[in-house]
Order: sequence, then C-alpha cells, then structure tokens
Amino acid sequence: MSASEDVCWTSVLACFLLACSYVGSLYVWRSDLPRDHPDVIKRRFTSVLIVSALSPVLVWTWNEFAGTAPSASLLPLMGFRLESFAFAATLPLILTTMLFLGPVVQLVMESPWSFTDGVKLCFDPLFWRLCVNDMQWLRNQVVAPLTEELVFRACMLPMLVPCTGPTAAVFICPLFFGVAHFHHVIEQLRFKRGTLSGICLSAVFQFSYTAVFGAYSAFIFIRTGHLVGPVLCHSFCNYMGFPSLGAALGHPRRLPILASYLLGVVLFPLLFFPLTDPSWFGTSPICSRALGSRSVCS
Repeated sequence: MSASEDVCWTSVLACFLLACSYVGSLYVWRSDLPRDHPDVIKRRFTSVLIVSALSPVLVWTWNEFAGTAPSASLLPLMGFRLESFAFAATLPLILTTMLFLGPVVQLVMESPWSFTDGVKLCFDPLFWRLCVNDMQWLRNQVVAPLTEELVFRACMLPMLVPCTGPTAAVFICPLFFGVAHFHHVIEQLRFKRGTLSGICLSAVFQFSYTAVFGAYSAFIFIRTGHLVGPVLCHSFCNYMGFPSLGAALGHPRRLPILASYLLGVVLFPLLFFPLTDPSWFGTSPICSRALGSRSVCS
C-alpha cells in the first residue's frame, strides 16, 4: 500500500472515529428516561458539545500525519470565515426554502397569525426566551444542526477532499451521517415503540433521507466554503420535517398547496447551481485541497 493510500485510509478511519464518538457521546449517561426528556437532553448537550469542541483537534492531527500543507488555516478550512458571509447565510437557505415551498405555503395558510403578527413575533424577546427554554427546540434548531454540521461536514470534508476529490466526498461523507442516525433504533427497541420490522423499515427510511440531506449539505459546504449555510439549512429542515404529501392532498385548500409543491420542484433544480455558484462566496479554502477534478468547486 502506497503512502497516499495510507493517508486516505487514515482519513476514512478518522471520519469513522468522529461518527462513533459523536453517537457514543449520547449514550455515556445512564438513564431510563426517553430521549425527549429535558434531563436527558441537557446531559446529551454536555457530552456532544465536548465531542464537537474536540473534533477539530482530530482534523489538525490528521493534517500533521498526512503532511498536507493547507493553503488556509484550520478555521477557514472548516468553514469559519467572514468573506461573503451574508451570501453564504442566505442563498443556500433560499434554495432550501424552494424545495419546501409546498409545506411552507401550507404552514402559512394554517397559521393563526397574520403576516404582520408573524413579523412582530419574530422580534418579540419573550418568544425567543420561551424557545431557548424549550429543550427540544434548542436541540432540534440549534445544538443538533450546529454540532452535526461541525462534526460531519466541517471536520470530515477537509480530510476526505484531498484523497477522494470534492465530488466523491459529497457522496462519501453522508454515509457516516446516515449510519450515525441508526442509533435511534436503540431507543425505539428499548421503549418498544413499534414492531421490529416497523422499526427497521423506519431506520432504513431515515438513513435514506439523512444521507440525501448529508450529500446536499456537503455540496453546499464545498461550494460556499462556509459552515453557516449548512447549519441554517439543517435547522430549517429539522423545523419543517419530512413533507407530508398526504396531508396536502387532503387539505381543504389543496389546489394552491399542490401548485406550490409543483412550483418548488421546478424552481429547486433551476436555482440549484446559480444560488450555490462559488463566485458568490469567494475562494473556498476546502477547494484548494482538491486534487484532480474540481467539478463541484466550479
């Protein structure tokens, strides 16, 4: 095995170690309580934040072992940079909203608030105080998107891209992300939440859509060179959940909702490359590490 092959196998093993460490940190606490209990969430916050904070050390160690000489320092390489920050925060989120246009329109139609009331609510400190005090909201909208994108994108991709190239990395990186979500099976079996076949089918389905989202998030990370876009898109997707076409079909106002679904399906591929065009975001540090084809980077 050549030295380059050694480095590449080491990068895969490092990514596997990161995935195991992240998932393992959720289970270091012994408890008979379900995952949504506030005490369980608070304990898991502690362990997962520690693992996430230590993850960049592994990236730095891998760089030293691999002997790679990055053209950027570690933080910009991991997507922590200010160049074109506003574009990186908004354009991928707009693109993701197009994909969820149908559910967004349905949500607006079912909202008890007017547009003006909704805007006022967004600027109401009491509303945000209630959100922050809600452990499930804090987990789903803040901690999980931030830590998962940090570990599974910002830390893994800088190690994978030099070996596989950016295009292959987009499809390899999500496999670690998708497999990591199989840990939900443990809790479902433990608390007998369904039959074994139903739980396994649900796990396969969850792996599929988390892997697809992981590829999408990795694509955004590489194209923009920023972490903020994947984090905000992840938070938005967690909030929206998986689109329920059945609910749309049975809705009293299904025609405009279904039209919005169709419009979103049309707009998303049309805007996919224009809204992630690297020219919006400056030079992506991670693309400077790519060897061979850089099709994703251009």
